Parts: sequence; C-alpha cells; structure tokens
Amino acid sequence: MHPETKLVHGTVAPVDRATIHPYEDGTPGRFHYQRYAHPVGAEAERLLSELEGGESLLFPSGMAATTSLLLALLRPGASVAVADGGYFGTVGMMRQELVRWGLEVTTFDQTAPPPPADLVWLEPCANPFLTFPDLDAAVERAHAAGSLVVVDNTVLSPLLLRPLDHGADLVLHSATKILAGHHDALLGVVTCADPAAAARLGEFRKASGIVAAPDPAWLLLRGLKTLSLRVERQSATALELARRLAEHPAVRCVRYPGLGDPVAARYVRAFGPLLSFDVADAERALRVELALRLIENATSLGGVASTLEGRARWEPERVPPGLLRLSVGLEDVDDLWADLSQALEA
Repeated sequence: MHPETKLVHGTVAPVDRATIHPYEDGTPGRFHYQRYAHPVGAEAERLLSELEGGESLLFPSGMAATTSLLLALLRPGASVAVADGGYFGTVGMMRQELVRWGLEVTTFDQTAPPPPADLVWLEPCANPFLTFPDLDAAVERAHAAGSLVVVDNTVLSPLLLRPLDHGADLVLHSATKILAGHHDALLGVVTCADPAAAARLGEFRKASGIVAAPDPAWLLLRGLKTLSLRVERQSATALELARRLAEHPAVRCVRYPGLGDPVAARYVRAFGPLLSFDVADAERALRVELALRLIENATSLGGVASTLEGRARWEPERVPPGLLRLSVGLEDVDDLWADLSQALEA
C-alpha cells in the first residue's frame, strides 16, 4: 500500500500513561518501565519507521533529538559541518553548549559540496533561508570523506522526501512541526539506516532519560492520520502565495524552492509549507506582523493554522531585518492572500 493509505487505516492506540507494567512470569516484558518504552510511543515509532525506511526513535522535542544524536553517536573532539541558513537552534546549541564538551563546529553552504567532518548536517528547505542541497552528490562526497550524514527533514516530511533512500545515515525531525501538525505536541524523532546506530541511540535514551511521554506520542499518531492531505494542501497554497508575493511591490525577495529551484525539483514533487520573504526593513516587518488579522503572529511552523514572524528577533546576526517567515496552514489561499495584502499595505 502507498504510505498515504497506511497512515489513515487502523485505530489510534489508546493513551496508556502507566509508568510501570507487571513482569511476565518474573521476566520484564517489552513494556515494564516507561523510560525504556511504552505502548503509544512504540506504535508511533513503528509507523514512522515504515514511512522513513529505517528504525525510528522518539524524543521529547526536536532539540532533544539533536542533542541525543550528537552525544550518543559522536565523541569529544569530533567535528560537525552544519548547513548554513538552516535552523538556528541546531548550530546555536552546538556552539553554546557542546563545544564545551569538545565538539568542533563549522558551517558551510549546503548548495556546494560539504567539507570534511565526522558528521555532515544537511537541511533541505533550510529554515528560514530555504536552500536545498544536491542530496545525492552531498551524501556521496561526505561518505567518500568518511563522514556520517544526518538530514533534518522537518520541513518536508517523509511523504515528500525520504533521505535514507538517498544514502543518508540518519534523518531528524522536529515532530512538533508538520508531523504532529496541530501546534499541540512537542516531540522529536531520529530515524537510523544502521540498526547498530539505532541500538546505540536507544541505549543513550534509556540511560539519559531523554524520553517522549505517552500523551504527545498519541497526538503525533492522531496528526499522522491527516499528514498526506496537509502536506499536499499546504504545499500548494505556499507555492501560490510565493508567486503572488514575488509580484508585490512591497516585497523585495521571496525564498521558496518551488519558484524554479532546479535542484529541489529533482528530489521532490512539492516543496512544503514554509517560505520567507523580505520587506524593506525591521520597522516595516513589524508593521506587517502587527497588521495581521487572520495569520497568527507566532513562532514555529507546520501547523494547520498559518503563522508568520520576523526572524531577526531571534537571530539578528544572520537574518536580514526585514525577513518574514511564513508557515502556511490549511486556510483558503485567497483568505490568506487578503490578509497578507492588507498587512503589506500597512
């Protein structure tokens, strides 16, 4: 069956919040203590593993997944090359926290070949600059240099891109975003191509206690039911809004791979819900935010309700002051455009 069909069939597992489960004839079964595994989380991991084509593990947030991956699979003194223009929290956490443990961090233009490193970190549809790497070439180059490759696939989801099919070793998602899809669950996931890497990451998760609770795991299962419809609708609306924004006199540039990026077009048939565009300066960006009537002036992305924010408030060192990041939801495209238009006129 197609993954879209698998996602909608079957009932969502009931929420089992038990932290303990009785031994079976004196022997701990698969579920005996929630820090090791629990039924709802195991079902979510099974489904995500099918979608990604590897072995998936849940974590309590995307950053928890990132931290666990780095600490479990690397050693002090290891080097990581991170795609520039991607999620600021990834490189920020590495440079602010893990450098104290000996991690060496560099950034690079992911539209060019990656530099030598123990781990190369790619991010298709990078957040918020929307760059897209030549995934096959980047993975081949990295593996030739002896690097592991992790792909942050948060923006696209496995329905649009399966990085393991292109040779990546690990795939990471902030499942808070498009996978759960409703701005009500905080989760992360890592999927491993190598069972040994999954086992190592699982042991680290048990030892560290960086585990996802049953309730958000249940919300993820609920969200996955509609993932296919949401991805298609949000991608189509985002593309149309990107086209209209590109023609608006108040907009200086629009970033969206669907506007003619030939590399992205080789890998995906649709380009996800995220785009960014620039107005003249920070003052005008704030005016747009304050004038919104329908679109929520809020952070995060991938939810059923559209959100927009000026990213310079969070990352002023690298983001143009007039950059606005828009995550497109499920509203009617003309309603969203009417709101954007009146806000831009403000």
